Amino acid sequence: MVTLDDVTSARRVLAGRIHRTPLIGSTEIGRRVGAPVYFKLENLQKTGSFKVRGVLNKIAALGPEERARGLLAASAGNHAQALAWAATAEGVASTVVMPADAPRTKVQATQQYGATVVIEQDRMKLFSRADELTKERGLTFVPPFDDPLVIAGQGTVGLEILEDLPEVGTVVVPIGGGGLIAGVAVAIKGQRPNAKIIGVEPEGAPKMWRARQAGHTVKLDRIDTIADGLAAPFAGELTFSLVQRYVDDLVLVSDDEIRQAMFLLLERCKVLAEPAGAAALAALLTGKASVAPDAPVVAIVSGGNTDVASLSTLLQGVTPGE
Repeated sequence: MVTLDDVTSARRVLAGRIHRTPLIGSTEIGRRVGAPVYFKLENLQKTGSFKVRGVLNKIAALGPEERARGLLAASAGNHAQALAWAATAEGVASTVVMPADAPRTKVQATQQYGATVVIEQDRMKLFSRADELTKERGLTFVPPFDDPLVIAGQGTVGLEILEDLPEVGTVVVPIGGGGLIAGVAVAIKGQRPNAKIIGVEPEGAPKMWRARQAGHTVKLDRIDTIADGLAAPFAGELTFSLVQRYVDDLVLVSDDEIRQAMFLLLERCKVLAEPAGAAALAALLTGKASVAPDAPVVAIVSGGNTDVASLSTLLQGVTPGE
């Protein structure tokens, strides 16, 4: 299991290497939700998402031989960019397997950060293709979520939230494979046990929700969501166990609800979030994530790597109501 000590150790590793992202409040969104609402802006993190935290913590623990072999990741975008940037910063070669339907901007950014990109036509075979390349080329695989060091690195988001808002009552976290929510839950519950942790997934990629229903991890047969950052085909074994231990509730939101949240973040807070980054707010606006009226709520904006050229199409017709 990952402990609070692991998260605090990760913070020492990351010191001076990442941004201390801001926590901002919104009176208008708080009025709509019925509680004070704050946003942890990981869309302003290096490479545009929280992912660099876990990647840097993992790479720091690798030995010279593991680095020399080159690093490999499987990702639809944010983990890919984080690995490419971090590996280049460490002077290490990197390869990333990305799905053919990955956003063009994320593929280009991954290449520009220095990684070699391998395109896999079938998103559901992303990890098996990465496994094949790991064996064929002797590369060192850097997991996107199901790794203690990666989880501990992501947990530093939780440490920063508690420093900026010690009285936080609820933290709402989007879920891909579960690395972010697992790390944040360890950090928050380890210091503020009564705080509530709520996880959010798209209806079209409910792997953690189904795992909780089944009592064990499951692999999805298909994925259908605009939130590519939350489109992992399964939850990790370790992340699932931490979610079972620390997370109070899991909820599902629709793509239309995510679009509404993206629009509102942009209109009211001037915050550009990718669909995955708006999922936590979607859960609050719909009331699916229940909160106490007087206790401050933090929604994590996990990323902002949106294809700006297609943003108007994505949000076309969205008019958030009261």
